[in-house]
Amino acid sequence: MDVVEEYTGHVDPNGPAARRTLDALTITKISVGPMDNNAYLLVCRRTGDALLIDAAADPERLADLLGHDAERPRLKTVVTTHQHPDHWQALGAVAGANGSNTAAHPLDAPPLPVPPDFLVEHGDTLEVGDSPLSVIHLRGHTPGSIALLYRDPAGHPHLFTGDSLFPGGVGKTSSPENFTSLLDDVSSRLFDALPDDTWFYPGHGDDSTLGEQKPHLDEWRSRGW
Repeated sequence: MDVVEEYTGHVDPNGPAARRTLDALTITKISVGPMDNNAYLLVCRRTGDALLIDAAADPERLADLLGHDAERPRLKTVVTTHQHPDHWQALGAVAGANGSNTAAHPLDAPPLPVPPDFLVEHGDTLEVGDSPLSVIHLRGHTPGSIALLYRDPAGHPHLFTGDSLFPGGVGKTSSPENFTSLLDDVSSRLFDALPDDTWFYPGHGDDSTLGEQKPHLDEWRSRGW
């Protein structure tokens, strides 16, 4: 598996992964599957424990990302950000091959191919070795969509948003009520609660920062998507 060490937030389908190295953990992004899904591998630099966000597709590529030698990370947990099938096609294979626990919000758990070992609610914490991740429930794209937040003690926060927030708008919703719910949650639980330099990692496409997107919130609400 080729891994680019200069992280920009962009990866190409079937291309190399990209790794960002922080003081306590590494974040590696890879595009998998026909819908250009992003999967994110977080590895604690001290313990070697790892957490995967969205085992979306291509279990072989995700296995290559982990590596095959004795020094590879120990994949302790696989988190599914929401119930849509393009985000869990490789969940059973990856979790089974690594003996990993799985986690999801209870409202999105029933459609998943593997019953979650952990049901996580808003405000809960998941661990990647020494590093805590906060669970943020964002209601609207699906009933149980979640984001994960890592507050880097040595830098800016890192936010994994699934399909709830992208550069250019919130995720697709099925009704005006769901759109309002999602935008309200994104506004109050992300933009109002976190600093502008928070870097966010979406479920598809390129990354951005909250500060870059914040000026467009009123525009998103006016256009209704």
